[in-house]
Amino acid sequence: MSNVTRVVRSLATVGPKRTVYLVRRRLFPGSHNTAEVLVPPQMLRDIDWTVAPTFATAPRKVQGSPVKVAWISSPPSPASGGHQNLFRFIKAMETAGYDCTVYFWDWQGSRVDGDAMRAMLAPISAYPDLDAEFLPYEGAVSRDTDAIVATAWETAYASFLDPSAARRFYFVQDFEPWFYPAGPNAVLAENTYRFGFHGLTAGGWLSHHLNQSYGMSADHFDFSADTTMYRVTRQQDRPGIFFYARPETPRRAYELGVAILERVHELAPEIPLHFAGSTRKDDGLVLPVVDHGAVDLTHLNDIYNECSAALVLSLSNMSLLPLELIAAGVVPVVNDAANNRMVSENSFIDYQPLVVERMATALIHHATRERPAVEFDQMTASVAGRTWEDSGRQFVDHFARELARQPESDAG
Repeated sequence: MSNVTRVVRSLATVGPKRTVYLVRRRLFPGSHNTAEVLVPPQMLRDIDWTVAPTFATAPRKVQGSPVKVAWISSPPSPASGGHQNLFRFIKAMETAGYDCTVYFWDWQGSRVDGDAMRAMLAPISAYPDLDAEFLPYEGAVSRDTDAIVATAWETAYASFLDPSAARRFYFVQDFEPWFYPAGPNAVLAENTYRFGFHGLTAGGWLSHHLNQSYGMSADHFDFSADTTMYRVTRQQDRPGIFFYARPETPRRAYELGVAILERVHELAPEIPLHFAGSTRKDDGLVLPVVDHGAVDLTHLNDIYNECSAALVLSLSNMSLLPLELIAAGVVPVVNDAANNRMVSENSFIDYQPLVVERMATALIHHATRERPAVEFDQMTASVAGRTWEDSGRQFVDHFARELARQPESDAG
C-alpha cells in the first residue's frame, strides 16, 4: 500500500486531525512521547481517582441476556498488533454470547467513521470479522451497557469518566508507562492502574506486577500460537536468523538487536539475516539483510521456515512471536527477564542475558547446529496444547466471574 493510499484511507476513517498526528509520528518517531500529554486537559481536571466512583460503589446490576459490553478503543491502524489481538478477544466474547459494541475514541477529538473503519480492516487477515457495531465515542456508552472495557491507558480516562454505572474492566496487553520517558505520559499511564478497574492481562507477568505494585485486581490469559498458520514446512536448508525489527518501538530494543546481529555477521558472515516487522527503513544500517518489512501474517510462516533461530527482544511484556516461531521450528533467543519468563517457560525458548556476545553466540549455535527431525516434532508438540480459542475461553471465564462478583459494599 502506498503512502498516499494510507493517507487517503486515514482521512476517510479518522479525519484530518488524527491523520496529521499519525503522519507526524511516522516522520518524527518518538516526538509524541515528550511533546504532548495524551489526555485532554478537561479530563485531567475532572478525574479524582482517590474517590471511589459510582461504578465501584453502586455498579449496575446485570439483568437479562445477552450481557452488553462496550469496548473503548483508540482508532486501529492496519498493522497494529495490539488492536489485532484486541479484536481476537472481542470475537471470543461474541462467540460466548456477549453483545459487544466497539467505541472508537481519539484523545485529540477526531470522530471515527465506523463504516470506513470496518471497510479498512475487512481485507486484513489478522483482524477477525466482528458482529459488533463500530461507533465513535462521544462521552457516553449506551444506557443499557453492563460492562465497559478500557483497552489502552488513554482510553482508561474516557472509561473512568463515562457516566454509566456499568462495571469497569481493563484489557492490559503491556505495561504502558514504560512506553515513555519519565514525564507526564508515564505518570498518567501509571495512574490508570489505580482507577479501580479489574484487569484482564496478556500473560502472568502483567497481572502479578499490577497486583503487587498497585494493588490492582487482575486475572491473566495465556499466550498461544496459531498452529494452523505457523508450522514446520521444511526441516532442511533453513540457515537464516530472523529478527523482529521494530525501530519505531523502543521496547523492542531495535538498536541492541542490530548490535547483536552485527556481531553475528562478524563471526558468521555466511548466515542470512531476515528482518520483518516494520515498513520503516534504517538508512544507517550496514548489515546485509533481507528486509521483508511489515508482513501480512499469511506470509510470515514462509519467512520463519527459512530460519533456524530468531532474535526477539522485549523490554516490557513479552512479544507474541516466540511461541509462533517455535510452532514453525525456529528457536527464539530472548532476553532473560521476569517480564518474559513469567509469560512463558517453554523449554525451546533460549533465554540469554542481554549481552551482545552471549546472544550472538547463542544465535549462531542454533542457526548452524545439526537438528534431528524429532526436535521439530517436539517443538510443535510444545505449543500444540493451547490455542487462542483456549485463551479466549480463559478471558471469558475471568470476565464472567468478575462480573458476577458483588462489590464489597454490597456483600454480606
